[in-house]
Amino acid sequence: MGEENQGLRLMFVMMNEARIGVGLQGVAQAEAAYQAAAAFAKDRLQGRSLTGPKNPDGPADPIIVHPDVRRMLMDSKAIIEAGRAFLFWTALHGDLAHGSPDEAVRQKGSDYMALMTPVVKGFLTDRGFKVCSDAMQVHGGSGFTEHFPASQYLRDCRIALIYEGTNGVQALDLVGRKLAADGGRGVMGFFAEIDAYVGAHENDPALALIIEGLSKAKEELQDATMWLMANGLANPDHAGAASTDYMHLFGLTALAYMWAMMAKAAQDKIAAGDSDPYYATRLTLARYYVERILPETGAHLAKLKTGADTLMSLPAEAF
Repeated sequence: MGEENQGLRLMFVMMNEARIGVGLQGVAQAEAAYQAAAAFAKDRLQGRSLTGPKNPDGPADPIIVHPDVRRMLMDSKAIIEAGRAFLFWTALHGDLAHGSPDEAVRQKGSDYMALMTPVVKGFLTDRGFKVCSDAMQVHGGSGFTEHFPASQYLRDCRIALIYEGTNGVQALDLVGRKLAADGGRGVMGFFAEIDAYVGAHENDPALALIIEGLSKAKEELQDATMWLMANGLANPDHAGAASTDYMHLFGLTALAYMWAMMAKAAQDKIAAGDSDPYYATRLTLARYYVERILPETGAHLAKLKTGADTLMSLPAEAF
């Protein structure tokens, strides 16, 4: 099949497409687990709301009234919806790489497909597993039994972090190969695209919180990229130690960009007089993502900048 000594190159055509599929698997299993958890939370009666009964004629309130249950459900919904958008956005660039009549568009599509594939696979399956874990938590002890589907979703999702290249390998691929490809053309193009979007919408008061969050996350991702360029070549262990935090910083920023675009589309619909609650929900989820999830970027940046010195300092026999 194909030319002699080109087998590995051909295998990676399959492998990279499979990695996009595995990222989709992480989002899909997260969606199924979230739907089960949301239905359970609206049906399960336990305790009373902290602000007074919401189901006064019943023996207890549904657990969806409790802030910590809502935290898990909102975390899940905000990640799933932006993760799905990120998948579609990446797949669109894959189509453009193959089918656009514009050479510059084809090049950008190819750059983005290479750059985003390890993020799609690694970040979305890591977060998908967390959604499945939170869905079991919402179910409480009953979720650990086979009476509800939560335990199966959690078991089934776990393999997605491992096969088609473990998520640690995805992070190394992103940091070690994809960032530097073609002189960093792909990642610099991504930064420029976000800068242009921020510049176009930073004076829109309806989107101010979301655009500000996106801008800050992009600055942190760029800071992390520059740190890797300055330190990763001098000591490859620094790149390896930073890789997983960098992948998650990248994924969080990409999803912030997705939420900014979704929020703009929703705001336009509302401004045009569309009263469908779907659009108001999109704005609430975008704000939630920026306020409650996106701040994780700062922690990832701080951790990756510590480098590899402490990480690599223990002798093997100390483990």
